[in-house]
Amino acid sequence: MTTLIRILGAMLIALPVFAQELGPEELVKKVTAEVMAALKNDKQLAAGDRQRAVKLAEEKVLPHVDFEESTRLAVGRAWAKATPEQKKKLTQEFRNMLVRTYSNAIQPYEGQQMKVMPVRMKPGDTEATVQNQFTRGGAQPVKIDYSMRKTDAGWKIYDIVVEGVSLVLTYRSEFDAVVKQEGIDGLIKRLAQKNTAPAAVGGTAAKSGK
Repeated sequence: MTTLIRILGAMLIALPVFAQELGPEELVKKVTAEVMAALKNDKQLAAGDRQRAVKLAEEKVLPHVDFEESTRLAVGRAWAKATPEQKKKLTQEFRNMLVRTYSNAIQPYEGQQMKVMPVRMKPGDTEATVQNQFTRGGAQPVKIDYSMRKTDAGWKIYDIVVEGVSLVLTYRSEFDAVVKQEGIDGLIKRLAQKNTAPAAVGGTAAKSGK
C-alpha cells in the first residue's frame, strides 16, 4: 500500500510537467478540442449561458494565456513607463476584459469543425504561430492564428489573430488615446469601469448585451 501511494504521488507531481511539455501545436489541439467538446455536450453552454462560458474559459483556456505579455503589447509604449503596481493592475483588468471577450465568442463556434495546421519550428525556437481553421458546412473557413511563446511554465498564448486581425493590437490605438489624455491610472480606471458594467457580470444582466 505504501509503495502504491508513493507511485500515485509521483504521478500527480509529474502531471503538471507533462502538461508543460506539450508543444504549441499539441497544446492548441488539446485546448480547442476540449472547448469544442464542451460546446457539443453542454446544452446550456451552447445556448449562450454566459456563466458557463466564463467557467469554461477560466478552466480550459486562461491557464494557457500569457496575460502580462498580452497586456504589454496592447498598452504599447506606455507599458515601459508604468510602475510595477500599475502593470499588475493593467494586467488584471485586461485579463478580465479578455475573459468577457472570449466568453462572448465561444458560442458561435458550436458545430464547427476544427483543423490545426502543422507548425514548422526549428530546435530552440521560443516563438511559434499555430494556425487553425474552423469550418461549418460549405462555408468559407475562418482562419484563427494563435501567437505563442515559450515561458518557464511552458508554451503560452499571447495573442489571437482572427482573419488577420490581432485581438490584442486592436486595443492599442484606443489605449494610447486614453493614456495621452488621462495617464496610465486613467486607463486602469477605464478598464475597470468596462469590467464592472452589467455586460461583464454573469447572470441575466450579462445576457442583455455585450
